[in-house]
Amino acid sequence: MTDSKTPGLLLVDDDDVFRDRLAKALRQRNMTVHTAATAEAAIASLATSAFDFAVIDLRMPKGSGLDVVQALAQQQPQARIVVLTGYGSIATAVEATRLGATAYLPKPADADDILRALSAPPAPNTRAAPDTPSLARVEWEHINRVLADCDNNLSEAARRLGIHRRSLQRKIQKYPPKR
Repeated sequence: MTDSKTPGLLLVDDDDVFRDRLAKALRQRNMTVHTAATAEAAIASLATSAFDFAVIDLRMPKGSGLDVVQALAQQQPQARIVVLTGYGSIATAVEATRLGATAYLPKPADADDILRALSAPPAPNTRAAPDTPSLARVEWEHINRVLADCDNNLSEAARRLGIHRRSLQRKIQKYPPKR
């Protein structure tokens, strides 16, 4: 639980070093910070603590940050939620917003970036779905996400995507399609 003077913040990230440094920086800015390394641990902490804010990593092993966003928005609807990710895409930003996130930031983000996002006034009609990305754009983002997951190993990414290596080379040489 948080005391009445300092706002409570749930920080969920599987990167121990990043999580610890960000927690320390937020504590120095008068926040009561509760940390969790997994989606499961974060969801379990919702039963015992109330949070004013949350900073949630999108991609974690054994669960998704979107699961935490959804659970937090349902159980503690007053909480303002920032989703952090190193693998940003329009589709995941839309989904995070739809589930209850108030902001979506790419990594690396520092404590000041996060506090600005948490203190920003809510956008009008935040529940409305933004423009849907084109199929070509979604494909391009998926290819680049798989390529990043494979540490830019083109042969491995082509195998995972089920396409020929040369076809993948041609696809990634193109500029990203417009929305």
